[in-house]
Amino acid sequence: MSDKNELERQCIDTIRFLAADAIEKARSGHPGMPLGAAAAAYTLWTRHLRHNPKNPAWPNRDRFVLSAGHASMLLYALLHLTGYDLSLDDLKNFRQWGSRTPGHPEYKHVPGVEVTTGPLGQGLADAVGMAIAEAHLAARFNRENLPVVDHYTYVMAGDGDLMEGVAAEACALAGHLRLGKLIVLYDDNQVSLAGSTGLAFTEDVEARFKAAGWQVQKVTDGNDVVAVDRALKKARKAIDKPSLICLRTTIGYGAPGKQGTCDAHGSPLGDKELQGAKDSCAWAAEEHFHVPDAVGDFFGKAVARGEKGEQAWRALLAAYREEDAALAAELERTLACELPAGWETAPAEFPADGKDIATRKASEIVMQALAAKVPELAGGSADLNPSTFTWLKGMGDFQHPAASRAGLHGMVGGVWDYTGRNIHFGVREHAMGAIAVGLALHGGVIPYTATFLTFADYMRPPMRLSAMMGLRVIFIFTHDSIGVGEDGPTHQPVEQIMNLRQIPNMTLLRPADANETREAWLLALANTLGPTTLIFSRQNLPVLDRTVCASAAGVRRGGYILWESSVLEPHVILLATGSEVAMTLEAGRKLAQEGIRVRVVSLPSWEIFDRQPVEYRNQVLPPKISARLAVEAGIRLGWEHYVGLSGKIIGMDTFGASAPGTVLYEKFGFTPANIVAAAKEMLAGR
Repeated sequence: MSDKNELERQCIDTIRFLAADAIEKARSGHPGMPLGAAAAAYTLWTRHLRHNPKNPAWPNRDRFVLSAGHASMLLYALLHLTGYDLSLDDLKNFRQWGSRTPGHPEYKHVPGVEVTTGPLGQGLADAVGMAIAEAHLAARFNRENLPVVDHYTYVMAGDGDLMEGVAAEACALAGHLRLGKLIVLYDDNQVSLAGSTGLAFTEDVEARFKAAGWQVQKVTDGNDVVAVDRALKKARKAIDKPSLICLRTTIGYGAPGKQGTCDAHGSPLGDKELQGAKDSCAWAAEEHFHVPDAVGDFFGKAVARGEKGEQAWRALLAAYREEDAALAAELERTLACELPAGWETAPAEFPADGKDIATRKASEIVMQALAAKVPELAGGSADLNPSTFTWLKGMGDFQHPAASRAGLHGMVGGVWDYTGRNIHFGVREHAMGAIAVGLALHGGVIPYTATFLTFADYMRPPMRLSAMMGLRVIFIFTHDSIGVGEDGPTHQPVEQIMNLRQIPNMTLLRPADANETREAWLLALANTLGPTTLIFSRQNLPVLDRTVCASAAGVRRGGYILWESSVLEPHVILLATGSEVAMTLEAGRKLAQEGIRVRVVSLPSWEIFDRQPVEYRNQVLPPKISARLAVEAGIRLGWEHYVGLSGKIIGMDTFGASAPGTVLYEKFGFTPANIVAAAKEMLAGR
């Protein structure tokens, strides 16, 4: 064996056994994939992946997504060896309290981790969003001979990823969009946690991806570095197709009694099997966490290589700036996630002229104004633009340029190429959410999605992950309640609002009228700490008269005193959100006519309100006023947080029904008369 081949073997085995040793020390983890896929990962990271360990946020780096997040030690070993800020001690502390190496990769927790993965399929779908972002920014900013946006998105996925529906949805869209800079290494080891994939996964994966428009290659020996390298080179040349490279590997490679079986998947090998694996690879078994000097030197070259690559890109950027200083400044602003000056002045306030307007329609008007000022705002719906009103008019459709030449129909305005800002996700809510996560992770795009609120259930996993990662994603939901009407209970959300409120770091806003909608959009765009959920009505709602009611700017504090009948202490406080605020306000005025002092509070965002100083919260909801009535067309659970055990809640205890929305509101008790009666009953008992 040549010295070069011997060094290569040592490098691969170093990856394998750093991972296996850490898992063994933790007595917890997944050694199977790190042992089986180390050669492929080595090939990608040393021969193709363009990155700078000393600046993991370099904008033009290639992205690497470990979709099979349970194989996290594979990634941690690579990050440590190539010079990222991840020490050998960090590897030794795998899966422990306070560790920088958690059981599944966590974004922002360790430099070089591009995305939080673990729920299978999510990382692969996120990567589709990253590839869309790269294609969009390249089309928007690149100039001839100045490709300032030019990089690949690589994914390492396993059988479990490809079984998940979210991956199938996202990969179908990726093929349609011809995302040629998306390359997936499929660790085809034919084993999952419960046993052979033959138990449940016998489809022809290659045929499926070919049918979806992907280039598909097969490498029969995943340990063959030359073959993997050749496949990656071919994939990089397929500029109009995403690529799937099927790598036949052996899970738990080298472990004499466990390799090729499910026993190697999700548990430490044990001392005997680990020793056997090291013996089979002629590895220094007596020394744990062993990194030969030659291996350390070889992987360490990634730092100089990465710095050289970034310097070359910065020189290109300087030339770009010299050619078009204004466009270069716009590119740098966009990549820095900074909103353009004056963006917040774009949407005008809505007049209280007696014309009712659904908040979904008000949202559309606000979106058009903001989109003209914020060019990085991009997104779409799950085939529901005509119902959610979330298209960006005249901003073009994100499609491969060949699509326009094919005579396809459905364009919402403007060009049909990668500069388009309207993304057609199709009826794929789950993938839509995950792709939006990838868009936000890439940077340079503020993504939004849209569907009916009841279908938030399909999107919850990526919404949860976006909150975990603190991403600026805007999730738009319309058709917010039983007010949807005739479509019936399948389309009438009851439990969804409260469900979404439970996600940590998610900001939910359910505005009461057009002007609260305007304020909600401003908050959503400015929120850089996590995702925002905007919930809008299908039915028309009155535009509240702000000469009588408090300014909609109160939305910025999450909740505010909308109206009160007296400067004196109220007898009762009525609280509501969204569609139910106007009827609650009407009820408050009726109570006031009977001499009852009333305060009406609009509470569009619990999260923002709860972050306010206690003095403000007590000002809006004085602790000594226990007569509180909450009104919301959703489940009651949760409102006790504001009304206490002695208050009352008008909410839903059942699913809805098929009938006109006005009828449903009456039948389920959402009327000013019922609110008045409930308030009186509560006061009478005190």
